[in-house]
Amino acid sequence: MQPRQPVVEVMDAQMVEVLRNKTPQERMQMAMGMWKSARVLIRGAVSQEHPDWSIAEVNREIARRISHGVVSYDSK
Repeated sequence: MQPRQPVVEVMDAQMVEVLRNKTPQERMQMAMGMWKSARVLIRGAVSQEHPDWSIAEVNREIARRISHGVVSYDSK
């Protein structure tokens, strides 16, 4: 798999203001929500691609994908 090129996105000024007005706790809650959503989406994709895999195998693949390959299957 080829590494993806970085994408720079410019935020709308109104959205910047909304985010600036959030407390650190609110921003952390948003980040955790995005993290959980990413795991759910990846879990669905991996489970569909590999219906024969155990939960542990699926979790390892989720970790590998989220870490961009830093976590490997060596611990199997």
